Amino acid sequence: MDRFAAMEAFVRVVESGTFTKAAEALGRPKAAVTRLIQQLEAQLRVKLLHRTTRRVTVTPEGMTYYQQALRLLGEVRELESTLTQTRRGPRGRVRVESSGTISRLLIVPALPSFYARYPQMQVELGVSDRVVDLLSDNVDCAIRGGAVKDESLVARHLGDLRYQFCAAPRYLERHGPPRHPQELAGPSHTVISYFSSPSGKQLPFTFNREGERLEVQGRSLLTLNETNAYLAAGLAGLGVMYAPRFVLEPYLASGELVSVLEGWQPDARPLFLVYPPARQRDAGLRVFIDWVVELFTGRTNL
Repeated sequence: MDRFAAMEAFVRVVESGTFTKAAEALGRPKAAVTRLIQQLEAQLRVKLLHRTTRRVTVTPEGMTYYQQALRLLGEVRELESTLTQTRRGPRGRVRVESSGTISRLLIVPALPSFYARYPQMQVELGVSDRVVDLLSDNVDCAIRGGAVKDESLVARHLGDLRYQFCAAPRYLERHGPPRHPQELAGPSHTVISYFSSPSGKQLPFTFNREGERLEVQGRSLLTLNETNAYLAAGLAGLGVMYAPRFVLEPYLASGELVSVLEGWQPDARPLFLVYPPARQRDAGLRVFIDWVVELFTGRTNL
């Protein structure tokens, strides 16, 4: 039995929660992963996992082994990465998750500078507004807006997203500009709403002005959960919308969108880079994290 292979297979099963996902992450047949775990349990003479047809749970002994195995594997990877980096620079693959607008407007245009610095690195970029489970989906890091509720993740603050209210000229020609936030809940206006993928709840519009704060659940004909589609709906004149300023800037400059409700500001949202603490030992991930932090440092147009 390859003890390191068995140890890594066990860690992947614990993190992903299934043998199938662990096998996919490792690029091995499911039967091979199962065999490695069985051999590991036989070698240790202890039950590490409880298996049923629906789920896999960790025994107390298994959790102790998992924590130690995670530490040992991290140290081995760190040693290998250090030697590799010393000889030829960091190399490997980094799996990243980010929203469509941040990927399209901020990350992808800057990637040539990353590859110029680290030519042997590969980036696998998952683009979605969906909040993924980093461990079970085998993701190294993610760029997320809003509060980080998972305390098991390391969170690096990248900045704060500043939002702005606007509408398309064709919408304003039909409805006129709203003069107060409460008008958006009345019969004269419609809003384009956004709903949270995890909860399915429609998010209210928030308004701040000189210490006053309002929440308005506007009259909505369309609700979406992806920012690029949300922007397209605004450009089509389907209602009043709000989005990060860095997204809106070119459309406001061209006149395709017009700012409304001047003086009222939506809530800002903090932007974080999050990753599991065990992954930070990987040299490739470390250089990507440092590059992202450097990319966002000092930005004033978020």
